[in-house]
Amino acid sequence: MPAPTESQLLERRIWRHFSKGLTAYRLLEEGDRILIGLSGGKDSLALLEFMARRARIYRPHIELAALHVRMTNIAYESDTDWLERFATAQGVRLIVRETGFDPSTDTRKSPCFLCSWNRRKTLFTVAQELGCNKIALGHHQDDILHTTLLNLAFQGQFSTMPARLQMRKFPMTIIRPLCMVHESDLRAWAALREYPKQKKLCPYETDSHRSDMKRIFGEIEQLNPEARYSIWNALEREGKLVE
Repeated sequence: MPAPTESQLLERRIWRHFSKGLTAYRLLEEGDRILIGLSGGKDSLALLEFMARRARIYRPHIELAALHVRMTNIAYESDTDWLERFATAQGVRLIVRETGFDPSTDTRKSPCFLCSWNRRKTLFTVAQELGCNKIALGHHQDDILHTTLLNLAFQGQFSTMPARLQMRKFPMTIIRPLCMVHESDLRAWAALREYPKQKKLCPYETDSHRSDMKRIFGEIEQLNPEARYSIWNALEREGKLVE
């Protein structure tokens, strides 16, 4: 039997981490109706692909739909025709909605917060319209770890984006099925699958500390290659990955 190729090893590794996250944090249940947030970036495309593959497994039986939210005032250029073809090829219905905000009049929070808030609001609205009980987002392990460090440094709190979050005000659960998948693997998968690159022309992108924390986390991993697992284990011990 020939040795597995690099691409086969990559696929197996992503699937193993993906499946482990689903099981460890009980992200799927029989009869789930799940809306996937499809931004058009590499992470959400991989999420849709692996969730569609998981949906073809007999148990638990789940139903999927996907939503792409187009922000009218943020210049992220996504080919919605391509996204629709991609989703259809996975056997998933794609819905496209538009929303936006006026940063000159809405000064309650930063533009990044307002963009995220309006996207989430649209996700919740469509999920409820479709009778979904869960929303799946494409955050990977690196996203969760970066958020942990950001919250420590800027808010003085040991907290993060949980793998599973039960909303308190209405019956909806946020899940992050890529929670144990490394970003480096997703980047390699995107190149292997030839996902088209999103054109990001956001005027507020440089205002975020997230890119700085990503660089700092890379330096931490150079000092200690096991750092991600140490932080992850601490999050698990403190019960921060399921809320």
